[in-house]
Order: sequence, then structure tokens, then C-alpha cells
Amino acid sequence: MKRSRALACGRRRGEGWHRLWTSPPGCHGEKAPPEAAEAEAADLTVALLGMPNTGKSTLYNRLTGGHAQIANWPGLTVELLSGAMPADRRGQHYTLVDLPGIHDLSGSSEDEAIVQRFLRHTPPSLLLVVVNASQIVNQLRFLMQLRRLAIPMVVALNMSDEARQLGIGIDHQRLSAELGLPLLPISAKRRQGIHELIDAVHQLGEGLAAAGSGGGSGPGDPDLEALAELLASRCVTLPERLINRGTRRADRLLMHPVVGLVAFLLIVMAMFQLLYALGAPLQDLLGSLFDWIQTALLEPSLAALGAPEFLRGFLVDGVWLGVSTVATFLPIIFLFYVIMAVVEDSGYLPRAAFLMDGLMRWLGLDGRAFVLQVMGFGCNVPSIMGTRVIRDRGMRLLAMLCIPFALCQARLTVFIFMAAVFFPRPWWAPGLVVFGFYGLSFLAAVITGLLFKRAFPSREAFVLELPPYRSPSLSTILRRGWTSMLNFLVTTRVFIVVGAAAIWLLTNLPPGAVQGSGDTLADGIGQLFQPLLVPIGMNPALTVSLFFGFIAKEILLGAMAVIYATSEADLGGVIGQAITPLQALSFMTFVLLYTPCLGTVAAQLQESKSRGFTALSLGWSLALAWILALVVYQGGRLL
Repeated sequence: MKRSRALACGRRRGEGWHRLWTSPPGCHGEKAPPEAAEAEAADLTVALLGMPNTGKSTLYNRLTGGHAQIANWPGLTVELLSGAMPADRRGQHYTLVDLPGIHDLSGSSEDEAIVQRFLRHTPPSLLLVVVNASQIVNQLRFLMQLRRLAIPMVVALNMSDEARQLGIGIDHQRLSAELGLPLLPISAKRRQGIHELIDAVHQLGEGLAAAGSGGGSGPGDPDLEALAELLASRCVTLPERLINRGTRRADRLLMHPVVGLVAFLLIVMAMFQLLYALGAPLQDLLGSLFDWIQTALLEPSLAALGAPEFLRGFLVDGVWLGVSTVATFLPIIFLFYVIMAVVEDSGYLPRAAFLMDGLMRWLGLDGRAFVLQVMGFGCNVPSIMGTRVIRDRGMRLLAMLCIPFALCQARLTVFIFMAAVFFPRPWWAPGLVVFGFYGLSFLAAVITGLLFKRAFPSREAFVLELPPYRSPSLSTILRRGWTSMLNFLVTTRVFIVVGAAAIWLLTNLPPGAVQGSGDTLADGIGQLFQPLLVPIGMNPALTVSLFFGFIAKEILLGAMAVIYATSEADLGGVIGQAITPLQALSFMTFVLLYTPCLGTVAAQLQESKSRGFTALSLGWSLALAWILALVVYQGGRLL
């Protein structure tokens, strides 16, 4: 009975195809392969697809509870986000895979190629397609393009509440019948229609298990543009003048070529002031907690166990000090990602890209590169991977050359710390110093673009979709901040622990060597590079910390705590006595511009597939860092 009901349901869904196409979708009649008997026991893979700005990420969090894993997908050499959806009544499990947002299934960008390879080499059991209801007319062609893949699919008509507010009328039932697909109006942000959407996915999954096939084949008519227009005329009613008045009023200011640019700079400066105002007290509180753990628990426990002095120093003054110093910056990392999520989800980021497109064109790039540069404030690695949306290889390489200069959150923690130590007054000075280095990061990108745009020419056109302004979902942005902070811990834990341990060993070996005496391995490294780094104000201790910062900026402050043999709470006072404010500015300049981390180098190699380009990027960042640090230090001495 289950099998007949499933097939009958499939025919009813397919009847609507006769209205637009001459042939019904039909069903596969092939005999199931031997491994089909195990299909019910295995997870059903549901691919989440949609165009950009459809609310796909919010829906993913709603369906998976925010529990995500980022890993290489079997059969592909790319990392994809995946998570578990609720199981159905038969106990069948579903794995939801979040694919990149794309505009066209036959496009040539790297993101579009990833989707194409995924669907070709690891075809999913189901497709869950997200459509922006407020822009449905422009997205019907892509929806029908997916319908031709012969993969069963459910359509989530997201932002339906927003479409109603704009006066857009959508006949959901008729549209579902015309397409021959289950189509449900939802609002992922407001949690409306989520349970019904899950039920629809389960019903289709049960139908697959009962029928033992992969679903119906789509129509073969290639004129999708005309079909989309016909479908829109039958099922969608648009107001005479589709205007979001609030968005239009805001854009008069934020998109103005002068006022908009000033507003952008003010927004960015406010971000850094807010980070310092909220993050610094939380950082101090966490630092005091770690100091208490060390004095009240860790050191007495090691003494009670009779640990040798060398082991005690290694564990407490090495591993613990390094790790705890880095851990004190977790509140700042959390706040940073929350603020970035607000900027992205509000719809402002694409407008900033549009506003800066003229400048980026002058540099041989376009507004997409600016968005990626801003996203690099979180982490340069995913920003470099995001260059896949740029089809032209020359522009992709130029963007990858500029992105590493973006002030990522790992370097941001160093700058907030140093600014608070050397420029504490007046109250707005630390935020202004950090904002200054933000501007310097863009200056470095401008210099790079002007120098290398002829080496990496491009003529690709730039098309940008401006979504309406939206109020971000509080739960979504908090979850994103929490998840990003945990990902930071997971991805850097080995670097932090191993780096802190290695630094302590370098500063305490060979046995009997006194730290700072010039006899330790760290002193040897510092002295080796001194002829090169003395002109920019680096002492041996700063040189060693820069050496480990090349591995990962996350361990740079931990390295300094170990080198100076002090805790996070006392590190500021110790460094304030060891170096001058001018040396601090030179150090911050070099940290900003030289290679962010080994992960960034690996991402450039992976995305460019060129060792020569990666070596060029590495050499150029080191050269530019040294030149500008020299200008800062020697110029400061002259003044």
C-alpha cells in the first residue's frame, strides 16, 4: 500500500506539468541496484540550494539546530557545511548539505563549478531549494533549471512575510501544481512553516524509499526564460510600483557617493570602538579568572605531585601561559563575529560593495573583491576561498593577492591589546588607533592593486543584487558568533598548544641557559634576524614572537607572554616597560602586513593552483611589511 500511495502522489504532483510542457515528468522504471536494499538504513542526503540572499543560512540553522560540521565532502576536494535534520517517523535519518549560493547552474564561477561537481559526482537523494519570495520573478528560471535534474525536490518559498508586506501576491497552490513540486511558503527568520517544510521533506523521503527510485525526470524544453515569464504571469501578482519605502529612504543616504562613504567609515570606526568598549572588560575578567586558576589550582597541584622544576616551568610558564593568554581573547572574537553578522544580515554589505566599486575598478577589481576584503576581517582563509564567485582568473588572483592584508580577527586581538597598553588615553584613543590600522590595511590593498593590476588583467562585468534592509535575527547572529568562536578554538588548538610549548623550549634550552642572557635558542634566532629587523625597531624578543606569528597570529600574544615569562594580566605592564610606543607601532605595522598565517598560504595555494603565485604573495607581503614598518619607525624617530 505504501508503494502505491507514493506513486499515486507522484502522479498527482506531476499533472501540473501538462500545462507548461507537453510531456509529463514520468518516473524511473529501472530495476533498483543491489545496494538499494540498504538505502533505508543509510542517511538520505538533502542538498540545500538557492541563489544568494535567499536566507539559506538561516534556514540551515533552523533545520539542523545550528549543529554543523565543516569537512571535505566525499568524492570532492572542497569543504561543505553539513548537519543532521530531524529523522522521520520510520527512523530514517537525513543529512542536510549546504551548497554555495549560485545564480546559474551552467555558470563558470568556482562556486557554480562546485555545485555542478557535487550534483554530478555525488548526487543527493533530495533537493531542498530556497527561493526568495520577494524576488520570485527573478528566481523562477533557476528553479526550473534545477527541476530538470531528475532529482526529487521540495521548494521553500522563504521570506513570504516580506513579500506580503511589499504587496506581492503569490498563488502558492497553483504554482506548486504548475511546477509539479511541493512548494511551501515559510519565514526562516520568524520560524514560520518550518515544521511543515520538514514534513514535506519526510514525505518525499518516504516516497523514495517506497518507490525505490531516484524520482522523476524534468522537462527538456530549453527555453526556460519564456517559461519562467509565463509561470510568473499565471501565479504571481506584482503591485503597480514595487517599492520598499524604508529601503529607498535609507539608500538615499547610504548609497550617496559622498555621504555614503562617510557613513561607511563611521560604521567601521564604531565597530572597533564597540569591540574595545565591550571586549576589554570581558578580557580582563577572563584573564583574572585564569590567573586565579593558576595560583589556586594548577601550581599547588603540581607541587603536591612533586613535579620537577623543569616540568613545572614547561606546563605553567609555557603551555598554560600561552594557551590562557590566547583564550582571554575569546570574548572579543565572539563580539567581532556577532557585529559582522549584523552588518551582513542587515543587507548593508552589498551596498558597501556597490559604493566602493568605482575605487575597486581603479585597482583592477570590482565590488565583490571589496566584500571579500571586508569579510577577511573575520578570517582571511574563507575570504580567499570566497574568490570562487569571480569567474575571471586574473581578477581572482589579484583579489587573492589583496585579501591577506585585511585586518583579520587574529591580528585584531593583537592590535586591541597593544593599543590599550601604549595609547590608553583619552578613552577614544585605542579605538582610533585600531581604526588607523584598518585604514592602513586598505592602503596596502590599494598599493597592491595598482602595482599588479597589469599583471592580472580582467574585463569581467560586475552584476550585484541589492537585497532590502532587514532586521537581523538575534538568535541567528548569536549562534553564528558562538559557532565561529568554537571553530576558532577547534581549528587553532593544535597551533596554540604546540606553539606555546615550542616557544618555552626555545627560551629555556639548552639546559642551564638563562632567559635573556643571549645563550638560549630563542636568543640565537633573534640575533640571526637582527641585522634585518633592527632598522624597523624589532628587539630579539619581538623577533621571536614574529617568527611564531608566521605560523598563526592567534599564538602571537601567547608567545610574548611566554618569552617575557609573565601572565596575561601582567603582560601589558611588562611590554610597556620593554619597548617604546614607536616600536609598538612598527611592530603592529609589520604584524598587519606580513603573511597572516600558514593557513592563508595553504588557501592561496589551493585556490590558485600555482606555487609561483603563492611564492609571489608571500614575498610581496613580507617586503611591503618591512618597507612600511621602516617608514613608521624611522619616520617616527625623525619626528
